Amino acid sequence: MNRRKFLRTCACLTLTGAAPALLSCHAACRRKTPPPAPAAPRAVNFEASYLALHSSGELAKRGEALWDMMASCQLCPRRCGAKRIDGEEGFCRASSALEISGFSPHFGEEAPLVGKGGSGTIFLTNCTLRCVFCINWETSQGGDGVVRSIDDMADMMLSLQDTGCHNVNMVTPTHYSPHIVLALDRAASKGLTVPVVWNTCGWERLEILQILDGIVDIYLPDYKYSDGKMAAKYSSTAEDYPDVARAALLEMNRQAGVAKPPLSGLMQRGLMIRHLVMPNDVSGSGEVMRWIGANLPKDTYVNIMSQYRPMYKAHDHEEIARPITRDEYHVVVQTARKAGLTNLEIQGYPLS
Repeated sequence: MNRRKFLRTCACLTLTGAAPALLSCHAACRRKTPPPAPAAPRAVNFEASYLALHSSGELAKRGEALWDMMASCQLCPRRCGAKRIDGEEGFCRASSALEISGFSPHFGEEAPLVGKGGSGTIFLTNCTLRCVFCINWETSQGGDGVVRSIDDMADMMLSLQDTGCHNVNMVTPTHYSPHIVLALDRAASKGLTVPVVWNTCGWERLEILQILDGIVDIYLPDYKYSDGKMAAKYSSTAEDYPDVARAALLEMNRQAGVAKPPLSGLMQRGLMIRHLVMPNDVSGSGEVMRWIGANLPKDTYVNIMSQYRPMYKAHDHEEIARPITRDEYHVVVQTARKAGLTNLEIQGYPLS
């Protein structure tokens, strides 16, 4: 079962009140994946960042501050001003109603996030960037998802921890950052202790990231483009993507530092960058690698992803209507090494 079909199944189970069956459904569909094992013991000196803020009452205050920003929405770089609290939808197509497509242990993330118990992913509906090639377009742009409460999200976090997941992984979180922070506060009061992963497109306002300082343990951003014209063409007029993403990456590194797993091999804190290599160098991969090498520590974790496939509306654009080639991927890897980057996740080359 591919990821999109799984997400639709999750949504259907949730809608029908069969949420407890969701995790077992996922396990059954992945016949080659062993059932989740109990989480490996975490280092005794690790404490999730949000716990101190919860204890002081600051976590709830920050969630409320983010919530107020939805009155005339300022949560993403579009700053569209939608009155989301009043029910109006923003550019992302979200109102203040929290929509979730599904949640489960996920074994397809980076190895330091997965371990034996999986990464505890919560897939959020809608998106601020809306790329034409999105592999999960049915959720990000098609509206697949079910309205849930903040308490529901807190319970999902706790359920994932109890299942043995090593973290809570918020997928496409930006437009629901108020809901997430408030849910974290409620889950922390009931025993949540695992790290929080902020799994984002990388297009983030500095002001919002600064509110998240001390809340997020692991930043998992994309660095999609080095050319604003390409960002504008393929990601809904986001011409400022390169500048905004670079500033965001610097702030994420300041907050979380270099991602280095302890002896357990499980990531607990740090910045983990993803870059998707695209055909015809649409993503400007060489410049992406050179910028990281020049502006962040040389041992910054960088996942050079080879799995681009033309999805959604990609076939409407000749330049991105095919998979990448071996040579295209190889050139990016070599450029990253020449830039001095030493902590690279290098994937298998594509078949074509």
